[in-house]
Amino acid sequence: MTIDLRQQIIRARHAFDRQDYAAALADFQEVLARNPRFADIRQLTGLCLSFLGHAEAALAEFDHAIALNPGYIEAYINRAITLNELGRFEEARESFAQAAALETESKGPYPSTASARIANAHASLGDLYRESNVLEEAVRQYKRALEIRDHFHDIRLRLAQVLLQLDQPVEAAAELRKVLEVNPRFYAARIDLGLALFRIGDHEAARREWEVVHEQEPNNGQVRAYISMLERQS
Repeated sequence: MTIDLRQQIIRARHAFDRQDYAAALADFQEVLARNPRFADIRQLTGLCLSFLGHAEAALAEFDHAIALNPGYIEAYINRAITLNELGRFEEARESFAQAAALETESKGPYPSTASARIANAHASLGDLYRESNVLEEAVRQYKRALEIRDHFHDIRLRLAQVLLQLDQPVEAAAELRKVLEVNPRFYAARIDLGLALFRIGDHEAARREWEVVHEQEPNNGQVRAYISMLERQS
């Protein structure tokens, strides 16, 4: 995450806190245009849309957040509330039930909603250390977040990316595989897994990961560049 992107997120959160949902929404949407893989930003975007009266668009954002982070209790709750507003009562009950099940499964000494906030706070601190190039401390903060909420896979992706920066591709690959076991369509994780495998020296395995993404996202320039790199080396 670049410094200017982080500053835009902070500005958007401040606007959200003062209930200026239109301003917050504009900033959150710009952030997502640059990096669509932030589950917490998807969740906040959905809340802004909901408060502004755009229930269908809000529901889509909550669904995106859950796709990125299947254990996101707050997103399930807000999804259920939105479904109720839309008159989709059976789906709302199912979403509330999923939130309740996740609450029951929550591990650790904190209540579930508190643990989510604490985990995200550690992740935000990890982001700041990463921006400051204090990578070992960023790793510690991301790992602390995952100790509290091990199914926050957007945070696990950030951990893997820093491990790659630290030239630890074996450790990064292990984290990325955990993400993909839960969400095989998390293509940002699959792209990075290919990069980790490439750095390990398993070029064929790297190609397989990138080709999976290429089949689904043929216009993904990053993947095309990686596959072309392999072809030039062969």
